[in-house]
Amino acid sequence: MAEERKKIAIVVSESSLDKAMMPMILATTGAALDAEVHVFFTFWGMNLLKKDYKPKLKGMMKPFTGMMISKMKKHNIPTFEELRQQCKELGVKIYACSTTMDLMDIKKEDLFDKSIEVVGAAKFLQIALDADVTLFI
Repeated sequence: MAEERKKIAIVVSESSLDKAMMPMILATTGAALDAEVHVFFTFWGMNLLKKDYKPKLKGMMKPFTGMMISKMKKHNIPTFEELRQQCKELGVKIYACSTTMDLMDIKKEDLFDKSIEVVGAAKFLQIALDADVTLFI
């Protein structure tokens, strides 16, 4: 009997560089470990699904965004955009919050990929209730 794949559910609610990298690294790592990974973007996290959005550090750290990106490159850490693409290639399931899209007037064509599923909180909670690990970032 084959062992059932572990399931990871991640909620992303913020869009700063640090909050953008964390769920993408966890999602790609989980998928590489053969887990079934589901990532739900809501509120400010929805910015990360927009085609041309570039996450930056927030607040007083904002001027150091370029330095942080350079340091990540020096250490061979993929960019946010590369990680987002890797998620897609590894089969990570990405969801956009329908309520947030309505609230922030975001259209499906604004998203970086047409395959992103737009769902409500109830649908994602059904997934999260069945997950082995649920993370809120």
